[in-house]
Amino acid sequence: MGPASPAPRSGTSNLSNSFSSNPFIDRSDVQRAVGQLFAPLLPHFSSSGARVALSPVSAHFDQAAAELEGFARPLWGIVPLVAGGGDFDHWGLYREGLSNGTDPSHPHYWGDIFDKDQRQVELAAIGLALRLARPQIWDPLDAAAKLRVAAYLRSGRDHEFVDSNWKFFRVMIDLGLTHCGVAVDDAGRNAYLDDIDGFAMDNGWYRDGPIRSADHYIPFAFHYYGLIYAQLADDPMRADRYRSRAAEFAQSIRHWYAEDGSALPFGRSLTYRFAHAGFWGALAFAGLEALPWGQIKGYYLRNLRWWAKQPIFERDGVLSIGYCTPNLLVSEGYNSAGSPYWAMKAFLPLALPEDHPFWTALEEVPETLPSPTALPEPGMVMQHLPGHSVALTSGQYYARWRGTPEKYAKFAYSTRYGFSIEANERHFPSAATDNMLSVSIDGLHFRVREGCETAMISGDVLYSKWRPLDDVVVESWVLPAGRWHLRLHEITTPHPLMVAEGGFAIAKPDLRAFSEQLNGTRAKVRTARDVSIIVGFDARIPMVLSPMSNTNVMAARTLLPQLRGTIAAGTTLLSAAILAEPLQQHSDFPPVPSLPDINDLRRLFTTQGRLVQVFDT
Repeated sequence: MGPASPAPRSGTSNLSNSFSSNPFIDRSDVQRAVGQLFAPLLPHFSSSGARVALSPVSAHFDQAAAELEGFARPLWGIVPLVAGGGDFDHWGLYREGLSNGTDPSHPHYWGDIFDKDQRQVELAAIGLALRLARPQIWDPLDAAAKLRVAAYLRSGRDHEFVDSNWKFFRVMIDLGLTHCGVAVDDAGRNAYLDDIDGFAMDNGWYRDGPIRSADHYIPFAFHYYGLIYAQLADDPMRADRYRSRAAEFAQSIRHWYAEDGSALPFGRSLTYRFAHAGFWGALAFAGLEALPWGQIKGYYLRNLRWWAKQPIFERDGVLSIGYCTPNLLVSEGYNSAGSPYWAMKAFLPLALPEDHPFWTALEEVPETLPSPTALPEPGMVMQHLPGHSVALTSGQYYARWRGTPEKYAKFAYSTRYGFSIEANERHFPSAATDNMLSVSIDGLHFRVREGCETAMISGDVLYSKWRPLDDVVVESWVLPAGRWHLRLHEITTPHPLMVAEGGFAIAKPDLRAFSEQLNGTRAKVRTARDVSIIVGFDARIPMVLSPMSNTNVMAARTLLPQLRGTIAAGTTLLSAAILAEPLQQHSDFPPVPSLPDINDLRRLFTTQGRLVQVFDT
């Protein structure tokens, strides 16, 4: 099998990544970004070219697959760059690596492929390379190498794939193989394409297989691969369906973006970062003007500019695992050190010529979007607020991922304040519970909303019924109220409970440059940049918590207003108003909104409630 971490090629790497100073104004800037991200990887290529060993950080799969990941994922950016006429100087390295990695007799062989194997994921990028960059990566190979590469890719596509967005990986492999004259059966591919159609929901949304989650995999996986297929395959009926769904979806997903270009951090795989901008690029690649080209280009470039300002690199300029900062707590069990390079999927529109309307259009500022806006498929109500966009959520859940309740089941998520992942579920006093309600019996262990027995939406009001403990029932209503949002929780418990509920976590500045205000049932924390407030309508006590460091996806250290208290056995109503926003020069905060009558809310969902299908029990 060969060494786990092959000897790297000689070379030096930069102490910082020039991506961070890229202005992202035009096509040439985006072209340069590919090289800026790829250059720090060069010293980490093995002498065979087949492996990229970046770090001893491990995923659940073996190191050979992780180092294939490091080899393959940059191709998502390199291939469109070259297909659109850009320069890349290392095709010899990739051909050498492709030949050696698929050779079972070579020490750096990538390994045999089995059902539901990580190697199948990475072969999708190689399939795209064979389809769009055949003259650079396939044609110069000798006959024996071509046979090895074809056999390896066929082995990957002939095994079973995970019943999810993974089914598109067989499709991507087939696009490359058939373009290079390698025969593959249509039946297997068509069966998977039929399965993918079965995942479609209304308004262009998909569920991610039986997982039934609706997160960034919808734009950067389902629509991304579907639009590539629509443009490159001879399958007009499916191409029409994929374009039609993507056009509908653009009307929804634009609500996940704020005016500054930041996108909603929600769900798993956040370490792929600007991969989700690939949706806007895929619209262009498929020639689909779902919004005016200037708006599409604006969503795309603003997001890249936002990411260029974030400290997302290691010292040598390699992308870190994390979100806005290096942070392993954000990662999933399937994230290796090469995983973040799925961000290169953002560069798909580089395959288009410079005179394509996507590139020639004048970038437009984002259209003013209605606020609030209901998105029934993911179970969200979007608020477009000063300085950020907020998603109020009904709760999604799937037990497999690390930190799933925090990633899917909080009551609110923000493009500016993100969310926190609990670092210690056995210390209730330090629990962040930002935008969550947590309960504890012993004052040590605590539980939050995970699965929902019921999740519903009616207009711009959300409802969920959930059990933090087997004998405790919580009914929650969440609704927008101008720049605030309101939460009501009716808790029925046979024993007393300690409870804690948080607002939004904001970045904690150095030198205690912040102020706290605690009066009555109001907790307010203010820095030079931000303010976060939670106001209770019950007897809970306000406080400001400084959560454990490196728990928030946006800021390494945070401050968080909370309400804490104890409730008696029986039925108790807890309610609160929550607001957070960046401070303007003369910030005025609107008055605290009034609570709706809970009986009116019950009647609303009795007569007009719609089930949210994207959740598991």
